[in-house]
Amino acid sequence: MSRAVDLARRLGEQAEAVCRYYLPNGRRQGRYWICGDVMGTPGRSLYVRLSGERAGKWADAAVASEHGDLLDLIALNRGLDYRAALDEARRFLSLPAPMIRRVEPPAPSGSSEAARRLFAASKPIRGTLAERYLQSRGIILPADVSVLRFHPHCFHRGPQGREIWPVLIAAVTDFDSAITGVHRTWLDPGGGKAPLDQPRRAMGYLAGNAVRFGAASDVMTAAEGIETALALKTVMPAMPVAAALSAAHLAALVLPAGLRRLYVARDNDEAGRFALERLRARSRAGDIDIRALMPRAEDFNADLLTLGPDRLQTWLAEQLAPDDVQRFLVTDERRRCV
Repeated sequence: MSRAVDLARRLGEQAEAVCRYYLPNGRRQGRYWICGDVMGTPGRSLYVRLSGERAGKWADAAVASEHGDLLDLIALNRGLDYRAALDEARRFLSLPAPMIRRVEPPAPSGSSEAARRLFAASKPIRGTLAERYLQSRGIILPADVSVLRFHPHCFHRGPQGREIWPVLIAAVTDFDSAITGVHRTWLDPGGGKAPLDQPRRAMGYLAGNAVRFGAASDVMTAAEGIETALALKTVMPAMPVAAALSAAHLAALVLPAGLRRLYVARDNDEAGRFALERLRARSRAGDIDIRALMPRAEDFNADLLTLGPDRLQTWLAEQLAPDDVQRFLVTDERRRCV
């Protein structure tokens, strides 16, 4: 409720007291206070409702354009502007002055601060268009989806100018869980990605950071895209997965201390192969076991849609180390059958 609406409501609850104070030359007649005009001149053309749902509403029969609530009446009666009328109403109601809110300066476009503000302004993904979009990709969201959010109205700047579309927002974080950027996927309310020239864009500081699903310890998987990472989480819920957002950023991903095995879920193209080679070259004297996870189609989200979860698990089992198969792929029910 806005400040003006709240004050008008409070004034309406004390309508007769307001009228007696600001229109002392009027008089009560039934459910109305009768007066000549908003200045309090004696007469009968202005009437103010004193009770019921419309308490505080007034109109001047002599001037068809003059009507409103008691906040409007006070402004006209005292010759006040909007802010001064609010202050006068608070004074009459014996309300404290409002706290002065510090207005933050706008964040630089594309900055980490702008990314943090956009993420804070969005809402949880559960039950939103963004969750339905991911479900249409065969993805089952992990238990903790705090890094994924949804905004129903997000600007997109393109060749046609600035447009507004709903958007899936993913937080890009460092190892301390500080948000350094966000990735945006604009969505069509009817389903799928929005029909834009670039429906995916990132902002903020991305180098070395990622969208992280689960905390990495000794084993983790690194992927390029968010859908690829979430497809792997769908069939390996316990596996920590980080989405670097592009092949170039995948090659530059900062790896956590104590990591002993890294699976690189590269896309099935030349850029994915290059990212894998760069990560292997960066490995500290080979102390990290870096293994490729190869999709059958162009990426693992396509595999999830074409193969289904069970066949995708079988395909991944052929590529994981045996102890990681037991740790990340074999469910409790399957363990009992082994």
